[in-house]
Amino acid sequence: MSIHEVFMPALSSTMTEGKIVSWVKSPGDKVEKGETVVVVESDKADMDVETFYEGFLAHIIVEAGETAPVGSAIAFIAETEAEIEQAKSLANSGGVAATTTSSPEPIPATATAATPALASQNGSNHKEGRLVASPRARKLAKELKVDLTTLQGTGPHGRIVAEDVEALSNKGKQPAPAPAASPAPVPTSTPVAPPAPAASPAPVVAAVPGQIVPLTTFQNAVVRNMVATISVPVFRVGYTITTDGLDKLYKQIKSKGVTMTALLAKAVAVTLQKHPLLNASYSEQGIVYHSDINISVAVAMDDGGLITPVLQNADAVDIYSLSRTWKSLVERARAKQLQPQEYNSGTFTLSNLGMFGVDKFDAILPPGQGSILAIGASRPQVVATADGLFGVRQQMQVNITSDHRIIYGAHAAAFLQDLAKLIETNPQSLTM
Repeated sequence: MSIHEVFMPALSSTMTEGKIVSWVKSPGDKVEKGETVVVVESDKADMDVETFYEGFLAHIIVEAGETAPVGSAIAFIAETEAEIEQAKSLANSGGVAATTTSSPEPIPATATAATPALASQNGSNHKEGRLVASPRARKLAKELKVDLTTLQGTGPHGRIVAEDVEALSNKGKQPAPAPAASPAPVPTSTPVAPPAPAASPAPVVAAVPGQIVPLTTFQNAVVRNMVATISVPVFRVGYTITTDGLDKLYKQIKSKGVTMTALLAKAVAVTLQKHPLLNASYSEQGIVYHSDINISVAVAMDDGGLITPVLQNADAVDIYSLSRTWKSLVERARAKQLQPQEYNSGTFTLSNLGMFGVDKFDAILPPGQGSILAIGASRPQVVATADGLFGVRQQMQVNITSDHRIIYGAHAAAFLQDLAKLIETNPQSLTM
């Protein structure tokens, strides 16, 4: 018999503290090994955190809405009900929980590429065959008295999402569970008014003159990353690209779900095939040439902060699949449901402010990458044509920021020249 501490896990390489979004279990509830007990907001996403132990959630140290440093205790789990009071006493006295003589063997925290894993306590991962549901779905299922085991998830990798619970509840009844020994009928569930949809972002705190509004976890992550990049020597190169051909292509395939973001990411990725140095990054051991071309695209969060969902292998994926992937990434990014590999595996970043009418700007280089491309709005410009006349062309300005430790001006200029050539003379190739 013993009492165990539940620690604040490190859900990303840049995470230093986490915020408790909600506790899935309440004090006194029975918990199984590998079961989700709490939802934590990291610097990038909301993640289910599983317990490494079996027993009872004895005491919550860090309540929902509060933050705690990585590695600090956030709750106690008792192996037996008789130890719950002892755990409460330990918490009140500030004591450290005892550990068992044979501690469980840690499970690697790195997920395989084929199966994105849920972050879990002490590094354990989602195991195939276990029920996987979003925190919002679990909460809604509890309110609507829906049995999650009867649902087939429609979310990423079979994950049960809130819409699955609502769809079953709206049918008026749910599938009956397997017959039990008792002949008692299954009670009819009484639907209650569902809360806001799962994907709704947290409300933005209204600014009040004279008031200091604390930074969100996402905003603090941006602060740390921006401070970290100050020490990197960078340079910037600008280029003007005529987009008439790209704009025409976009109008032709927009109805098929293709986005301009996907087109630009595809164009950049294809060009990077000829310029691997621009897809590389610096390390103390030397230049890291990445095997994949993964394009990060900056997305502003509605409640503050910034995240960069990644279009993986953007050079090899067709434009239609790439656009569908991008739509899914943005939706899940705003719902804070991205898996770590979906936001931390980028090798080159795009930042597009063209939709705001911005002509040109400089972007700050993200830590761990060699380059970032800032994209401005496409506007009609009067230009001199090849036959010596004047004409009107759609043009956009792009500015690249690169790590000068491994990339030089000529490298960046050659990349921009080839990118412009692709967009101006052969945009149709992006659909092949």
